[in-house]
Amino acid sequence: MPGLDGQAPPLVQPLVPGRSPSMAWGLPSAAGLARLCQKLNRLKPLEDATMETSLRRCLSTLDLALLGIGGMVGSGLYVLTGTVAKEMAGPAVLVSFAVAAVASLLAALCYAEFGARVPRTGSAYMFTYVSMGELWAFLIGWNVLLEYMIGGAAVARAWSGYLDSIFSHHIRNFTETHVGVWRVPFLARYPDFLAAGILLIAAAFVSCGARVSSWLNHIFSALSLGVIVFIVVLGFVLAQPKNWSSREGGFAPFGFSGILAGTATCFYAFVGFDVIAASSEEARNPKRAVPMAIAISLSLVAGAYILVSMVLTLMVPWHSLDPESALADAFYRRGYGWAGFIVAAGSICAMNTVLLSNLFSLPRIVYAMATDGLFFQAFAHVHPKTQVPVVAIVVFGGLMALLALVLDLEALVQFLSIGTLLAYTFVAASIIVLRFQRAPAPGSPPAPASPEPPSKEYESFSDRLQLVGATQAEAPEPGQLKLAWRPYLPFLGTHCSPGAAVTWALVGLMVSAIGLSCVLIFGDSPLHLPRWCAAFLLVLCSLAFLFSLLLLSAHQQQPSQDTFQIPWVPLTPALSILLNICLMLKLSYMTWLRFAIWLLVGLGVYFGYGIRHSKENVQDPPGAGSTRYVVFPSGSLEETVETVQPPGQAPPGPAPSTDSPGSRG
Repeated sequence: MPGLDGQAPPLVQPLVPGRSPSMAWGLPSAAGLARLCQKLNRLKPLEDATMETSLRRCLSTLDLALLGIGGMVGSGLYVLTGTVAKEMAGPAVLVSFAVAAVASLLAALCYAEFGARVPRTGSAYMFTYVSMGELWAFLIGWNVLLEYMIGGAAVARAWSGYLDSIFSHHIRNFTETHVGVWRVPFLARYPDFLAAGILLIAAAFVSCGARVSSWLNHIFSALSLGVIVFIVVLGFVLAQPKNWSSREGGFAPFGFSGILAGTATCFYAFVGFDVIAASSEEARNPKRAVPMAIAISLSLVAGAYILVSMVLTLMVPWHSLDPESALADAFYRRGYGWAGFIVAAGSICAMNTVLLSNLFSLPRIVYAMATDGLFFQAFAHVHPKTQVPVVAIVVFGGLMALLALVLDLEALVQFLSIGTLLAYTFVAASIIVLRFQRAPAPGSPPAPASPEPPSKEYESFSDRLQLVGATQAEAPEPGQLKLAWRPYLPFLGTHCSPGAAVTWALVGLMVSAIGLSCVLIFGDSPLHLPRWCAAFLLVLCSLAFLFSLLLLSAHQQQPSQDTFQIPWVPLTPALSILLNICLMLKLSYMTWLRFAIWLLVGLGVYFGYGIRHSKENVQDPPGAGSTRYVVFPSGSLEETVETVQPPGQAPPGPAPSTDSPGSRG
């Protein structure tokens, strides 16, 4: 009420026409929050993922397969096998590698389907962007960037240390004498100029083009595979079956728990196949080449790890292995010291392929994020001659060299695991989203022009799953309940839309997987739960997980595509999600703390730059038209379209509601 003098009381703000009371008090309105949520969850249109690219499509199936082999066969083959055999599993290390290969296959299949269907660079970032939403995609890409930088720097320091050990540590002694020793937390003991130098040289080769990188990787991969064949053949010649006898402790001296512990460690030996998906934009025929390359590389690498671990434990007793140089030491103890030099050469070649793989993938993910506007535009520059993102290669190659030069990376190596596992989890969830969303009809004509001003309707994760349309009993669309299940689940058709049911089922799957993993990992020792309580929670979470799977399976999926599709969806990606969450929970709390800090930095970059410069945002300039968002009140199938007026414009008339939601397409 106005005062006696006709003025508003001092504590009451006059309402501006077209503004809500919350906006008058400086609080965000419901419409503003809705626009923000739509921006955070907007999707990159799947139909934009065509064969057109600024990069050069020059990689064959063999090139991609060797890139994948180079990314997976690193120093782990020469170090990890001895460590797991002596400290965790004994000769049963080969079983640990076999189980880890099957577990990695679950994630690899998800990457194969996406890489064939979305032939764009960016790997997990791009897959998340087209299915889960922009914010999630940025955070995945942000974590993958750090993963590649730390991984490349760590491998470069391992390469330097291995070469230094061959020359009796003369390189380290010379550096400490003439440069000095650092005793600063988080810094290395001494600057590793050799590691930084090899990274800069590798970055120079990668910047020369995809063909040069591919041929260089061919050379090192061929040498590495040749050394592996040599190790296996000579190892079987020197094999002594008595080393697996009960006198030496038996085949599985640490029991089933040791095999599982070894599996968790061996799982990381297969990290690196995502370089194939990251290179799909440069493949000649990605629909065929990406799945084939992933299958070939994973099979060969799994066979190499299993055979090498087998001959290693057959040559010498497992309890006498030297974890730091198990293979070279095993040949030396059998009287073949000269074979140690061949093993050293193979190890250096293997680490070179990992360096090339990291430097090949990292700039392309940066390029994909910059092309979409979520990262600084300078990184989207492609050299006109070599057709590679040269700015991203130079900048991030230099950053990787700087990390290898000055930082103590031992404490940061565990950070690699959480970024990789999180990417695997989101890619598996994205497969489920992709299968249950309605695909645009190929060759469908564009929508007719409307006399209304141009508008932008943001698509988000929930929008894609809100598959609203007239229920056709004879042909359910993707995301709708299958005909056979409708008599048993009638509440899904009366109380919630089909898309909402799939959304809640996926959320329930993720939550139950987290609960089940917590019970399995922390149920006994950290939480000290009574046995009956742990059993009850285990049964409850398992039933919730199975019910979510059943609910997802009851809905119609997309029809078969002409590209590779993984079998048994949603079971296969659900098992991958469960496994990845279990492995993430086994990481230390310091790893989670560093991960949270890095996420906060990423959120600052996104809200400071990415959300405003996103390509999806630029396509909708301010004031060009009204922004439309979809509201589904109380689970109804009726779609209400509300007009949200941009600031500074006169409010238009009320937006009419429509009863034909199929117009969204």
